[in-house]
Amino acid sequence: MSITTEFLRRPLMTGAIAASSRQLAHAMTEGIDLERARTVVELGPGTGAFTDAILARLAPDARLVAIELNPVLAARLSVTRRDTRLTVIRGSAAEVAETVGGPVEAVVSGLPWTVMPRELRGHILDAVTAVLTPGGRFTTFAYLHAAWTPPARDLTAELACRFDRLERSKAVWANLPPAFVHRATQKH
Repeated sequence: MSITTEFLRRPLMTGAIAASSRQLAHAMTEGIDLERARTVVELGPGTGAFTDAILARLAPDARLVAIELNPVLAARLSVTRRDTRLTVIRGSAAEVAETVGGPVEAVVSGLPWTVMPRELRGHILDAVTAVLTPGGRFTTFAYLHAAWTPPARDLTAELACRFDRLERSKAVWANLPPAFVHRATQKH
């Protein structure tokens, strides 16, 4: 089953019509010290484009917990990725602290922030900041064409309020649609 099929079946849950490109996956995982992380969480791994990029950077004894709400995508990821560092959990990103059971150095998110209700978005972001270690890193992406919309501007404002530092990457044109990455650093 493809990401396009899942988007058509569950557009508010899936959020993307095409899988993220390798270039976007690289931008999502660079500069956030994944090589030194002990535990990393991925929210909304979908088909695993970011999962593969995270695993490529992780140390052999590190751990990646991927939390996916969509049961079809969670099952598919569990079957297609055979890496002992990876644990796929079918569940809600809002329950990240309960799911992981301890602090993490990085959270990489593929969640469709702009289509979810503001209250849920805030709850998930609060959960992310609660689980990150001081100085921990959070990355997520947004589509370039929608950056001016109220939900996208709200997300940027919410990130700026919750994190010490917020950066925006250059446009990743080799993605459908083109996107950019938000990189945030947890307050100390």
